[in-house]
Amino acid sequence: MGYVTLVEIFKHPITQKYLRRSGVHHAVNVTEIAYRLASERKENPELATKAALLHDMGHFEWYREGKWDYDEYRRHDIHAIKGAERAHKLLIRLGENRVKAKEIAIAILLHTDSYLPFSVKEFRTPLQQIIYEADEMDELPKGGHHYLQMENEEAIERLTSIDQKIQEVSDKLQSN
Repeated sequence: MGYVTLVEIFKHPITQKYLRRSGVHHAVNVTEIAYRLASERKENPELATKAALLHDMGHFEWYREGKWDYDEYRRHDIHAIKGAERAHKLLIRLGENRVKAKEIAIAILLHTDSYLPFSVKEFRTPLQQIIYEADEMDELPKGGHHYLQMENEEAIERLTSIDQKIQEVSDKLQSN
């Protein structure tokens, strides 16, 4: 099992399918924010960025009379549950380390508690808190952040840059 890059994850057809629903722009922005937060807090940037990239892959679109119905979506939202499941399966398929895949999936599961009748704020690990905060930092009212556009080429450029930074950190740690 080697290192699975953000770009490899992004290019996979399953990722492409679900990020088209939840927004490539939002996924990449949250990934960049998560990288910055993880670096500042001395948390694992690899896990943070992978969880951030995939955090919304469980979204389902709710329409009423041909129009997006944000309120209906919020009433029935379980995207964190579906996203954690999809992300874990995808990461294992790509050859990700099983322990890392589980930690990433749990961070996705707990990046929001909107689907729960209680708060999990005080129970989040530092990694899970990073994903929560990164997501919140990129949000727009009524889910508008999911509709901002980004071409795949730009997403790949930005994710490649993050992959390079993560590799540099990893190389530095291995040489010490």
